[in-house]
Amino acid sequence: MLEFETPDGRIAVAIQRLVIAGWTGRDSAAVQHHIAELAALGVAPPSTTPLFYQVSAALATQAARIQVLGAATSGEVEPLVINVDGTLWLGLGSDHTDRQLEAVSVAQSKQACAKVLSHKLWPLAAVADRLDALALRAEIDGGTLYQDGSLAAILPLSGLIAAADLQPGDAMLCGTLPAIGGVRPATSYRMSLTDQTLGTIALQYDCDVLEPVA
Repeated sequence: MLEFETPDGRIAVAIQRLVIAGWTGRDSAAVQHHIAELAALGVAPPSTTPLFYQVSAALATQAARIQVLGAATSGEVEPLVINVDGTLWLGLGSDHTDRQLEAVSVAQSKQACAKVLSHKLWPLAAVADRLDALALRAEIDGGTLYQDGSLAAILPLSGLIAAADLQPGDAMLCGTLPAIGGVRPATSYRMSLTDQTLGTIALQYDCDVLEPVA
């Protein structure tokens, strides 16, 4: 059970199904270019775009520190949508992923790491008319700018919600922005989702790296 702060008080949420939406960039040419880049690194292309990966709901956490196996993992700032008893809420999350395993199977790489979620949610309806203007930002390892942009770079959330068939008890991370300087490992993250009216939803966490044992 996770607890979230909302404009009307706190709510407790038991996430039953966790979906990771991938390949959700609104610029289709840029998405195809990224697919080609990853293919050159040995990452298999998606069967379709966007693609909806399902991972264990137990991976959802609000911990300020997570454990990861090996040094080849990294997070991504993403809008979070949760269906609570039929009401849609918007928050922030990090799709932390094992990049080494990604070359073997993207689906398996998504399952390998915790997904860190914010402590705050907004009613999606409260920002539905200005979603594209909401700003996403991520900094790594003490303040290095890693991702910076807006939800205008991601496919409309309404379409993703419909395509994923988000039911009560479901949560979805909705895709991310390009990494400035390329995707790379880090052990410290500060992320934010900002609206000019409601303010900022913040997310911060660190990683403890466990050494693989053969």
